[in-house]
Amino acid sequence: MTPATHAMIDDVEIRDEATSKKYYDLGLKAEEAGERVRAIEQYEAAYAADPDNSTVCFRLAYNLDLVGEEDEAIHLYEEAVRVQPAPLHALINLAIMYEDRGQFAAAERCLRQVLVTDANHPRARLYIKDVMASKAMVIDDEADAASEKQNAMLDTPVTDFDLSVRTRNALRKMNIRTLADLVRMTEAELRNFKNFGEASIEEIKAMLSQRGIRLGQVADEEQSAAKKAVYEQLKATTGGDDSTLNRSVNEMNLSVRARKALTLLNVHSLGDLCMRTEAELMGVKNFGMTSLLEIKQKLTEMGLGLRQLTE
Repeated sequence: MTPATHAMIDDVEIRDEATSKKYYDLGLKAEEAGERVRAIEQYEAAYAADPDNSTVCFRLAYNLDLVGEEDEAIHLYEEAVRVQPAPLHALINLAIMYEDRGQFAAAERCLRQVLVTDANHPRARLYIKDVMASKAMVIDDEADAASEKQNAMLDTPVTDFDLSVRTRNALRKMNIRTLADLVRMTEAELRNFKNFGEASIEEIKAMLSQRGIRLGQVADEEQSAAKKAVYEQLKATTGGDDSTLNRSVNEMNLSVRARKALTLLNVHSLGDLCMRTEAELMGVKNFGMTSLLEIKQKLTEMGLGLRQLTE
């Protein structure tokens, strides 16, 4: 808003609706004649006389928007939509300006307010699709940037970090060169390594925690991706009903040996089991071919199977 407008508002102590209407009508005539600057001057005078008039507020905002005074236009549109019910045209224009500035959440709020009043409003329905698409693009861009940043961090050699000589030597002997190598290891795997003590474990966990990562992170992410793939496969074969995978493995009525093996693998549901490969099951102590065949048969009867490795 121009300094003259601020000065006029400061001089007004009460609303003068008659004066406001006079200047508003003059503004309309100037606008019809194509005299944009003159119209703005008249609307400013009308607004100064009656700042609570949403019609005047909108008209001034609209014309300021057309001449590039975006900050003032947004402020006035925001004033115009404070009345209830808010003018739909003001909400639409404000949403467009918010979207142009990348304020997608604010734009969405305006458009949803329009759709609450008129669910079939054509412009609001069109614009909200654009806003939601833009929001999704921003989220994707942010996710990509975060992923690139984390990948760069994971490529950092572990020798770049302030670790004790003993810990460094242990990691070197395990052929762990980068943070990526380290987060592929679980805490249990590190503990099983000779001469890898509690102090080294805690030292590494603290170092990783400072960087927002942890031991076993990659394994967990890979397991999560595998589980998602299994669920998607089941949806395709069952018409979208994946409730089977949430059932407990206890329902399979397995032998004691097979149940113990699944407990060691932290397998509790059918979905957990379907994520496992034959090799993973056979790697469990005392788990033999008899138990493997038992599990495969039970899964087959339920229309499921163990995860197959791709070549």
